[in-house]
Order: sequence, then C-alpha cells, then structure tokens
Amino acid sequence: MAKILVIDDQKSIRNTLKDILEYENHEVLLAENGEEGVELFDKNKFDLVLCDIKMPNMDGMEVLDVIVEKNADIPVIMISGHGNIDTAVEAIKKGAYDFIEKPLDLNRLLVTVKNAQERKDLVVETKVLKRKVSKTYEMVGESEPINHVKEMIDKVAPTDARVLITGQNGTGKELVARWLHEKSNRASQPFVEVNCAAIPSELIESELFGHEKGAFTSAHKQRKGKFEQANGGTIFLDEIGDMSLNAQAKVLRALQENVISRVGSDKDIKINVRVLAATNKNLKEEIKENNFREDLYHRLSVILIHVPSLNDRKEDIPLLTEHFNTEICRDLGIASKTIDETAIEELQKINWTGNIREFRNVIERLIILCPENITSSDVKMYANPQE
Repeated sequence: MAKILVIDDQKSIRNTLKDILEYENHEVLLAENGEEGVELFDKNKFDLVLCDIKMPNMDGMEVLDVIVEKNADIPVIMISGHGNIDTAVEAIKKGAYDFIEKPLDLNRLLVTVKNAQERKDLVVETKVLKRKVSKTYEMVGESEPINHVKEMIDKVAPTDARVLITGQNGTGKELVARWLHEKSNRASQPFVEVNCAAIPSELIESELFGHEKGAFTSAHKQRKGKFEQANGGTIFLDEIGDMSLNAQAKVLRALQENVISRVGSDKDIKINVRVLAATNKNLKEEIKENNFREDLYHRLSVILIHVPSLNDRKEDIPLLTEHFNTEICRDLGIASKTIDETAIEELQKINWTGNIREFRNVIERLIILCPENITSSDVKMYANPQE
C-alpha cells in the first residue's frame, strides 16, 4: 500500500482517482490546486504524486519543480487533458516519472502507479545498500595511533606488497584491509574475504582453492575457490592464525609460485592476486608452538600494520560517538540524540575489551533506551547492563 497525493483542479477527476486508488488499498490525499498540493507534500510523507498540468495560479510544471527539489526520490506522474509530445518530454526532463493523458486509461494508470512504486522502492533500497557499503570504508579518528595506520595505508596501498594486519578483536582489521584494496590499483577488481576461523579445517582447502567434480563425496560439480574468484584483485585471509598447517602449506605455494591447484586435480592454475592477512594472535608465539609455519609468516608479513585498540586511542571517542550517533539514528529513522560532555567523559573511562565493535553496540543501546539527551548516568546504567 502506498500513500499517494493527487493534485487536480477538477473535483470529478480527484474523486475518481481517489476511488480507484483506494479500491487498490492505497491511502489517498487530495489537493485542488498547486499551492495546496505543495503544502500537503511538506506536511506528509508520500510514496507517489499524481499531478495535473493545467491548473490556475501554480501549474503542474511548477509543482513538479518544487517536489523534485524537495525530494527527487518521490515519483511524480503528470496527467493532462491537453497533452502533446513536447509537454510530455518537458515533464520527463524536469524529473517526472511518467506522463498520462486524459481521459485516463484505468489499466495504464494502475500499471504506471505500480511501476512507479517499485522504482521508488528500488531507489530507496539502493541508497540503503550504498550507505551500508560506504560505512565499511569509514575510518573515524584523529589520534596519533589511528593517523599512523592511515599513513601506512596511503604508503602501502598503491603497491602489491603483502600486508599482515594485527590487532585485537573488534579493532577494525577488515576495515584496514578494505582501505588497502580501495586505494590500490586493483580497486576495480574483486575483494574476496575468507574467515579462516569460520571454515572447518577439512573444508578450508576446497574453500580457498576450489575442487573438481567427484573430488570428495559432496563434490557434485566443479567449483572455483576464493583465490580464483579474487584473480586480478585482492584476497583477504582473516584470522589466518586459525588455518590448518596443511592449508598453510598450499597457501605458501600459492604465494611462492602464483599458482594453485583445485582439490582433486593436478592441473596448475596461474593466479594474479594480492594477499592481505589478519590475525588477533601472536604469530611468533604460534610459530614457537608449531601451530604456524615460519616461512609463511615471512611471506605474509612484508608489511606489518598494527591496528590500535580503542583503549589506546580514547581521544577518538568523541568523534566516534558523533559518528555512530548520526549513523544509527539515520538507520532508525529518528533525529540524532544529544550526548552531553559528561556522557562522553564516562564513555572514556570504560575499559573497551571489545573495541570499536563493543563501543558501537553501546552507543546503539543508549540511543534506543535513553531520552533525547544522553547523560553520564545513562552511560553508567546501560553501558554494562550485565553488571
């Protein structure tokens, strides 16, 4: 169901459109002239506008200009009993979704309304998806530790050097990997992420290198692995410290020779992939305990980037608070909350063992549970609810 604004100076047309659209379960508001239509548009949230062209004082083209300026995502269908090709072309150029001549064809009207609503939904969905993607690449902070990371990214990204990214859980290691890819010459090529800790050891080789049909019981067809999928681009091996020794040996060969072979095949496949890796473990300790290959470590760690914990950059908390406040409130469709200085100071006192991931969760909790102005007492109450 859509909320539709109908603007037409003819009462009979307004009422006919209202009856037709309400029969289709749409909510309809009526305006008898352009000025009233613009006023209703300002006071309501519409999904679609149907607007006559020939009206006294403020005509439909002027109304169209105002609506497009206020919100270009709302589809406007122009209707007129004096239509011609030139008028239709002008309306479309100005931003109208479509143009329908009077007398109105009922079937065409309903199809156009349906298509316009679907287009609006797609536009909104696309914007949400783009915003989610763009969030991935935001690195918020101006502290010395985070500025050092940004400088390293700028220096290293244009090269094909392998990078090992270290840091605690939740610090943003994936974010660094994505920035390295986005600022590289491979930015237009695939970025393929593999969470080595989430894949069972018996499946990691198939996941990374692919398999041939019949290579094992459930291998019903040939499958490309992550290295092949990332060819020409970047592969990000997250939590590489959890990879099995057998898989490590194959990754080492891929790095040394730029070739892989699928499980169940002896055929070599040449690859051109930049490898980024990340871990929250101390790989040198893992090497001592024979859990990680030293030769692979040296292949991966041409460049080392350590992502600081939130506790090591608490001066960034005011910026992070503002950033997440804006982002979360926007996603919830509400006005940004006011987080006063006492609340910020209280947030800076907390031991953030979960780092940025934990911090964002706390801000979201405060926004949902607290009034418009968030204070230190709110932080004390909701930051650690289990205590």
